[in-house]
Amino acid sequence: MLAEELGVSGRTNLLKKLLGAAPQKIIQHADSDIGAPIASGSHPSNGMIILPCSMGTLAAVALGLANSLIARAADVTLKERRPLLLCVRETPVNRIHLRNMTLAAEAGATIFPCIPAFYQPAADSTAMARQFVCRVLAHIGLPQPGAYVWKPEE
Repeated sequence: MLAEELGVSGRTNLLKKLLGAAPQKIIQHADSDIGAPIASGSHPSNGMIILPCSMGTLAAVALGLANSLIARAADVTLKERRPLLLCVRETPVNRIHLRNMTLAAEAGATIFPCIPAFYQPAADSTAMARQFVCRVLAHIGLPQPGAYVWKPEE
């Protein structure tokens, strides 16, 4: 879906196409590979972020389906009591979406909608997107030294 949304042709070597070079620290797995290391509780992880999180993926996570690698890895993340951030993106939401968000939150996930912060001075949409990503990463404990931090006027 990401390839289609970004207008990138084909899914083969998608990361290389997006980054302009082969990634050095990223391992890509097929979503059908539910036996990948990240689907095991013994695999070292500090948490998981699903960004963007479609309502279909939210439903799979909320219901514990574990029918794909992303849903299985999220299920393991919750089982191991590690942080799981679901950056849901679709609006408007219906009752099913709201119930699934509630189920996921009750299971330990954090619902972190893809909504830019409007309280900071942002030059453009790229700066707003960057700030959103900084907030997501900071939420799981990854320091973001360049991120905007709100301070009351003195």
